[in-house]
Amino acid sequence: MEGETISVIIPAYNVAPWLPRCLDSVLAQTYSKLEIIVVDDGSADNTRQVMESYAARDARIRPIFKENGGVTSARLAGVAAATGEWVGFADGDDAIDPDMYRHLLENAHTYDADISHCGHRVEFPDGRVAYVHNTGGLRQQDNLTGLQDLLDGGQVESSLCTKLYRRELSAGLAERMNPAIKNNEDYLMNYFLFSRAKRSVYEDFCPYRYILRENSASFRQLNEHSLFDPIRVRELIVEDSCDEIREDARRALMRNLLFAYAQLSVHPEKRYDEWRRRVRAEMKEQEGYFHLLSKRNRLLAKMVCRTPGLFGLTYRLYEKLFRREEEH
Repeated sequence: MEGETISVIIPAYNVAPWLPRCLDSVLAQTYSKLEIIVVDDGSADNTRQVMESYAARDARIRPIFKENGGVTSARLAGVAAATGEWVGFADGDDAIDPDMYRHLLENAHTYDADISHCGHRVEFPDGRVAYVHNTGGLRQQDNLTGLQDLLDGGQVESSLCTKLYRRELSAGLAERMNPAIKNNEDYLMNYFLFSRAKRSVYEDFCPYRYILRENSASFRQLNEHSLFDPIRVRELIVEDSCDEIREDARRALMRNLLFAYAQLSVHPEKRYDEWRRRVRAEMKEQEGYFHLLSKRNRLLAKMVCRTPGLFGLTYRLYEKLFRREEEH
């Protein structure tokens, strides 16, 4: 194990204030045989200078500079340059705990896995920290259960950053990714990678630090990419999926359509009416598959199709009550 190299790919776009924290956390890993590939995706701030400064201090850091093409193109550029036996990802404004890669690599060898993955914690601007699961449990997955867990959203998170992949899984990945997709592209990439993995292992601990800023994606206004890209991703997966997981893929698509319509229900402004019509039309196309949903989601899906006004009113009331409970 000690002789194997982990290629850590870090896409970086205008992250100069936060990139040192990320790089320091990667350089502090207790597993030191790392190739750290930082891809500057055409930044307009001092990201390049930060990268060059760190590369001058540690030979493990390999900077790549390219024109802006989005996070997927930056990650794929890193994958193309990687030479390690294993590949991991981190975002330039996040950080990781010192034992993360050693722990994931040990699990990969112990369980003969092509993908070793874990949970994460979310650090909010107000100082709150939320752990995603963190039960300490362990789950082994074959090819089919790994894909089902990804589509279900339970034991496989959509993030690329909580995982270690055998590099050979990424062969041909660039040809399969859709560069027009700007949101939820990590979910699609994970689908392609898990499709090739014979075995995966998940341990429920949270060494990856997803650090939210006020202008992080989670705080941005609703936009067309954030709303429709996740739907398109799941449509692509339905089209690509094998018979054994097609129902899981379609269920994931319908759940996402419900989530999209719920997001729009919180924004009753007329400027979102066309988007509401689009999502509702796509939900109606899935009506023959509503039996795949849980009883609750089946009822909600029927409400979207038949009584959308009632769905919107009910969801806004639910949101108001939920937030009131949170405040108390």
